[in-house]
Amino acid sequence: MSEVDADYARVSRVKKTHEGELLAKANVVGVGIGLRSRGGAHTQDVVLVVMVTQKLPPRMLAEEDLIPQEIDGVPVDVQAVGELRASG
Repeated sequence: MSEVDADYARVSRVKKTHEGELLAKANVVGVGIGLRSRGGAHTQDVVLVVMVTQKLPPRMLAEEDLIPQEIDGVPVDVQAVGELRASG
């Protein structure tokens, strides 16, 4: 198994374990696995991606709605995606 495959498997386990609690937080609209985004460019780091309607300063969120920078040793990347709607 390559290092990227091992990273993906580890992030996938963390996603499965914590997805429900993350989705229960205010402003969170999705949880996925992807590459970290820095300054509009993607790095090679496989991370847990938490999608929010908009990024807010921590002081504007209740403590229980704050998203940690890391969960079970896996880095978390918060990405603003706006409102998600089903299309059909």
